[in-house]
Amino acid sequence: MTPVTEWVTWRTAMERALYGDDGFYRRPGAGPAAHFRTSAHNPVFAEAVGRLLLQVDERLGHPDRLDFVDLAAGRGELAAGVAEWLTTRSPDTAARLRTIAVDLGPRPEGLPETVAWAAEAPDGIVGLLFANEWLDNVVCDVAEVDEDGVVRLVEVDPATGAERPGAPPDPAQRAWLARWWPLDGAGPGARAELGLDRDAAWRSAVGRLERGLAVAVDYSHTAASRPRFGTLTGYRDGHQVPPVPDGSCDITAHVALDACAAAVAAPSSGVGTVLTTQREHLRDLGISGTRPDLSQASTDPLGYLRGLSRASAAAELTDPDGLGAFGWLLTFSDC
Repeated sequence: MTPVTEWVTWRTAMERALYGDDGFYRRPGAGPAAHFRTSAHNPVFAEAVGRLLLQVDERLGHPDRLDFVDLAAGRGELAAGVAEWLTTRSPDTAARLRTIAVDLGPRPEGLPETVAWAAEAPDGIVGLLFANEWLDNVVCDVAEVDEDGVVRLVEVDPATGAERPGAPPDPAQRAWLARWWPLDGAGPGARAELGLDRDAAWRSAVGRLERGLAVAVDYSHTAASRPRFGTLTGYRDGHQVPPVPDGSCDITAHVALDACAAAVAAPSSGVGTVLTTQREHLRDLGISGTRPDLSQASTDPLGYLRGLSRASAAAELTDPDGLGAFGWLLTFSDC
């Protein structure tokens, strides 16, 4: 017998493939680090986020408890790195620090005892909530213009990744498309990834913040540069692969961070936002790929090698054609 194909929207397919019982982010093992490299796997990134946390601490007036919440923490690399850096750089601040790594998987072995592990972010955060490459994995529907010029949701076969046109978007989806990613007149084949769930997820995350700063760092685009055919893709074992939503690979799509910003910005609520790039903000934090002076090699060879290694790591983080191009959405709440 010919297998029966189960056609579902991409939103449903992503939910199952990433977060279902056998989903990509539920599986034991090395976690996302085995499949793709993020800024969190670069040691200088922990320093950069630590510097940002010190700025937030000063802006908040050095509260008795300072929170650092790492959302979508993977195996806790960033949370552990920031806590370690802060212990060395500012022991007094580290003594007030509550570090929480948030992820759906089990607590990784070897994670320092000073880092708490949780399935969701706590309420009442006073400090910094940091979400590195989280929103691109929040589920989304995909819309495409068909051969007749009609915008329809795309349906997918989870087993093969094959696609077909589905139903037209509902009123809420149409309204989001009209404001943030218009497809009218775009021509057959033009696609958009609907950001309603990402907007809601960021609004919920910011809602956990009592006072401080929430930062989303991600592959992103804004209304002036939406990709004509979308960005939906897969990653497995360090390689980009077709996005087959069977749980065997990561499924990701770039984020409309301008829409996420608008979802939380409200002057009367005390919430404000800034959109920038990783390259620009890390440079503001004092992180650059400037090499140490060559003369140091003869007077302090070990220090020179350490400086060279740090410069190389910083250069990776600020590369305008790589990680430096990531979008940063900073959301301030009552501080």
